[in-house]
Amino acid sequence: MNAESIDYNSLMQANLARVFGERDADRRLAAIRELYADDAVLYEPGASASGHAAINHAVDELLSSLPPGFAFTATGPAIGHHGVGRLRWQSGPPNGPVAVTGTDVAHFHGDLIHSLFVFLDPAGA
Repeated sequence: MNAESIDYNSLMQANLARVFGERDADRRLAAIRELYADDAVLYEPGASASGHAAINHAVDELLSSLPPGFAFTATGPAIGHHGVGRLRWQSGPPNGPVAVTGTDVAHFHGDLIHSLFVFLDPAGA
């Protein structure tokens, strides 16, 4: 698969919904196995996780630190080229104010995420 045939929007939206939006660790791990390369790395501010199990654990820690019902929502479609995609998102309580915004930047090998960089916007940005 060449880089220009990657469906950046579908893959990055699926990552937001099925990985960062899934509180059940078993279902989330199944999604990670479908969406991420075996040697994938998740880079968050101040931390990184390598491999499916470690990524699952990192997302579990993140979600367990958030109030129930907090949701991640894309603020538009993902775009990409040359194997790199970008998706802007926001998070907060359902029907509540936006608590945080950010951008995911993913590097793909074929149609799998090889590295995901999570950028958080400064407060008030």
